[in-house]
Amino acid sequence: MDNTFVVNIIHRPEMVPEYAEKVTGQGKEEDIGRESLLTESLDIFKFQQETAHKNGLKCTIQMTYASLFNEEACELAKADHEKYGDEIALSLLGLPCEEFREKYKTKDFCIWMFSMEDKKSIVDDVFNKFHDIFGFYPESTGSYYMDAELTNYIKEKYPSVKCAVATCWEEGPKAYHTCNNSWYTLFDGGPWNPWIPSKQNTHAPAANEDEDSGIVAIPHLSRDLLACYDGNGSNFGTHPQNVLRGMIYDTKTWEYPYLYNLIDQYRHLAKFNNGYSYNMMFVGPGWLNKMGRWEQPYELLKKSYEDGMAYYGELKKKGELIDMTMAEFASFYRENKGYEEPECALWKDILYGSDKQLFWYVDPYMRACVNMDQGGAIVDLRPYAAKLKWEVGIGTKHVQDASYPFLIQEKYRAGYFTHYAGEGTVRSAKVSYKGEEVDLCLCRTHATFSQEGNERILTLDPVDIEFSDLTVTIQTKIVFEEGSSKIRFEREILKMSNPDALVTLNEYIVACYGTTEYPEDMTGITLSTSSESESKSLSYEYKCRDEVVENGKEAAAIIPAIETKVSLTTDSDNGTSYFEEGYAFSPMFKLGFKKNIKDKEVVTTWLNLEKAN
Repeated sequence: MDNTFVVNIIHRPEMVPEYAEKVTGQGKEEDIGRESLLTESLDIFKFQQETAHKNGLKCTIQMTYASLFNEEACELAKADHEKYGDEIALSLLGLPCEEFREKYKTKDFCIWMFSMEDKKSIVDDVFNKFHDIFGFYPESTGSYYMDAELTNYIKEKYPSVKCAVATCWEEGPKAYHTCNNSWYTLFDGGPWNPWIPSKQNTHAPAANEDEDSGIVAIPHLSRDLLACYDGNGSNFGTHPQNVLRGMIYDTKTWEYPYLYNLIDQYRHLAKFNNGYSYNMMFVGPGWLNKMGRWEQPYELLKKSYEDGMAYYGELKKKGELIDMTMAEFASFYRENKGYEEPECALWKDILYGSDKQLFWYVDPYMRACVNMDQGGAIVDLRPYAAKLKWEVGIGTKHVQDASYPFLIQEKYRAGYFTHYAGEGTVRSAKVSYKGEEVDLCLCRTHATFSQEGNERILTLDPVDIEFSDLTVTIQTKIVFEEGSSKIRFEREILKMSNPDALVTLNEYIVACYGTTEYPEDMTGITLSTSSESESKSLSYEYKCRDEVVENGKEAAAIIPAIETKVSLTTDSDNGTSYFEEGYAFSPMFKLGFKKNIKDKEVVTTWLNLEKAN
């Protein structure tokens, strides 16, 4: 693939768009069959389709359950399929309509939140209604999130399905809080770009054919991988109305360069992914409401949509974009991506004017985020190696929370910068000399990306650490080994102001587990550390204990609650490995390796993830 930029444009004739009934029916009793609501929704869908086609772009039309009862919506889809090659697909969004509420006696509309029994019943209703109208079953489907059990059922019962919108990147507590704690869609921890979900867990990519759920998954939106991580993702996406909701436009000229910069940064990801990059636009009609949306009038909503489509259209005319339907993309993805091939993104701030840089990495064994503003510390880590079975919906332990658990998450577990006691989750290193200590989290830097064989390498710019009578220049390389579930860290002392000095390097990881800000029960975790001749371990009891082993090679934690073993290992001699148990106010654990090093020396450690039954 040589700079192949693929775009999916997805529309849905959502006859009862989220939010829209309350706007269209202002001052009236709720009526989701209101004629004005249905008419306006269809008009918006027509406008969206016409705007895409005017710019020479193919669409995927995801029919909603409600739209299947509307003859005009169905005829429009058939006509655009014939004329433009649009794919007629089926969305599991847009369930609410009079027919649905009458049958299921509920106002629930999130397919993953229903009981498994209801999920199957709804899927059969919707798929069979689709077949009655179009004479075939869809090749694509989707929702904000699709849990593994739901996906497995759909693939088994309707094998034509090969592509699905399956998660919304970082739609977790951050989004929940900015919706007044009322938007119960919690699914942090998944990929930001297309992947093949495993049968065990939608968020965790399949490592091989046996784990393959049979579909290619795409995200619900293409989001800013830095602004969205630091704040509410709903304000930062290539959905034009996200950009408007984030107020990222000139209120006088109605221009939004950020939208184009965001699309371009997604194009730039080809540099880190063997020439391939991807983007999607998935806009429901509720956003183009005639009465306006949020602070914006309809005219601006309409203009933003037209301008966004025109930008994609121009890229296509220049031969810099390929528009595909979802089903076409699924075939393309399987032809061009291997199971263990990672997705990489070296992402810079394009919104706030800072110098900040994040690196995101995802493969079947992990998702990791490296923050160059914190000296190359890992600030988010999800152990996909466990392929954790995490059932969601009514009747399970997780009615709403579909997130993949983290070991490290700086937003929910403080990261390096904590209040005054305890430690937050992070993977970093400290350098000490004569009683002074500096954490690399305090050393801002930048990284360059390279690829050698099956290794993706981040080479960080050297940083200077200044002690009262010694300056140390240290360089970090972080190497992701494809297919290995390991991250390699190489620290090299490039120079010292006193070439004969010895400094202590302390490689460490502070971790825990969870999906929200609130602590989980840490009892049951086993901490251990060992050398070739000695081993020490304990069960976590919040007692603030620690153990050290001379000439240690490994420090590890087994976390039964998420079936994960995490370890820090080294091939270096003459160091010490250790672990530290946390306490109730700081419910973490720490694994580490310490060694005295001199000028020009390199120390290598590995962070390893495994499934622990």
